[in-house]
Amino acid sequence: MDTLSYKTISANKETVKKEWVVVDATDQIVGRLCSKVAKLIRGKYKPNFTPHVDCGDNVIIINADKVVFSGKKETDKIYTRYTGYPGGQRFNTPAELRTREGGVDKIIRHAVKGMLPKGRLGRALLDNLYVFEGAEHDKAAQKPKAIDINQYK
Repeated sequence: MDTLSYKTISANKETVKKEWVVVDATDQIVGRLCSKVAKLIRGKYKPNFTPHVDCGDNVIIINADKVVFSGKKETDKIYTRYTGYPGGQRFNTPAELRTREGGVDKIIRHAVKGMLPKGRLGRALLDNLYVFEGAEHDKAAQKPKAIDINQYK
């Protein structure tokens, strides 16, 4: 059977077509936004998706400071981190993180990281995410196209 009319095509890093996309996060719920962004970064919306290859897009999130949490998560959700020293466990709520420099970036990265695969591929995929708190970004040279995140499932 050397004359199959179809073959399974597996993408590799040379054949992958990566694009740059801009997502506006204004009035988006954090979890729903991040699950769609994680799928974009992973490449799940592409027909040539291959699980073990970085075949997703580079995603730029603008207006990240305007994301919202549903319910009372803004004040009740707790992020835990550890300094590495005895008694060095630190707790923060999203409301506290928003007041800090780069806090909104940490909120979105934490959510997207949990939705990506664990291991070497997931860590590499997280480098394809760029978060900006305002409406301006410095990736204009890549000619990103703006997409409406609400049209994705």
